[in-house]
Amino acid sequence: MKLLCTSLVLACVSGSVLAAVPSTDTSDSPNRNLTGFEALNEAQPLWEVGVGGGMIEVPNYPASKERNFVALAAPYAIYRGDIFRIGGDGGARAVFVENNRLELDMSFSGAFSADSDDDSVRRGMPELDYLFEAGPQLIYKLKDFAFAGGGQGRLTGRVQARAVFSTDLGDIHARGYVFEPTLRYQQRGVLFPDTGLSLAFRMTWASEKLHDYFYEVAPEYQTETRRAYNGKGGYLGSEASVGISFPLLHRVRGFFGASVQFNQGAANEDSPLYERDITYSIGMGFVWRAYKSDTKSSW
Repeated sequence: MKLLCTSLVLACVSGSVLAAVPSTDTSDSPNRNLTGFEALNEAQPLWEVGVGGGMIEVPNYPASKERNFVALAAPYAIYRGDIFRIGGDGGARAVFVENNRLELDMSFSGAFSADSDDDSVRRGMPELDYLFEAGPQLIYKLKDFAFAGGGQGRLTGRVQARAVFSTDLGDIHARGYVFEPTLRYQQRGVLFPDTGLSLAFRMTWASEKLHDYFYEVAPEYQTETRRAYNGKGGYLGSEASVGISFPLLHRVRGFFGASVQFNQGAANEDSPLYERDITYSIGMGFVWRAYKSDTKSSW
């Protein structure tokens, strides 16, 4: 349901929020990305623009055996303001509270639509549209690491509670809610000084409405090989992921990522649309930073 590589997504958000609580030190934000252009001890530019591209292959939906392949190249923009932050490792978000230990924000993310084959288990059913999510996120820095041979590491925990919506770029439909705790480890200086590593493990629970979107079979879509089914809310699945980024040229970084989704024990294992206990995603790409500001961000 999620994009494996956030560099393939361009997110924009506007509006107003409560003023952020003043922080005594935001220069060491718990959500600082250790796999980008700057190391942890380097100040990041307030904004940057460039071009990003890559390819990704993912399951059409959780526990689907069908695959969705997407290749994309597009301009990107990152803004690292004190409250509003767009692009980069954190997607799009508005920060309410931040210090050098925790961050509380309103964050946003999205996923591509799925195109089912004619012989799929969803044959004759509505296609799955683009998904996007919005809701609060808490990020907490658990521990920092420094290595004798050079390099830095960080272990963080994050909890997201988000409302999910689908859209065909015309209408928008509410699809329920998700709750996702995540444990993430990042390290800068793996094998080479500017190489970044990211490891994460995430578990997902969702309301019945989102499960219905993936797994329910209404009576009008029942066939001889596909029985009617009413979905139920609960556990959706878990995911373990790994990502590696590395310098290609002076202003170009490459990345590779892969993840495995574990769907056993999901609330709707007995749905006729549930096909695989284990699925995987894989992606690769690049980011070229063409311009960056001289002004630095405060985090």
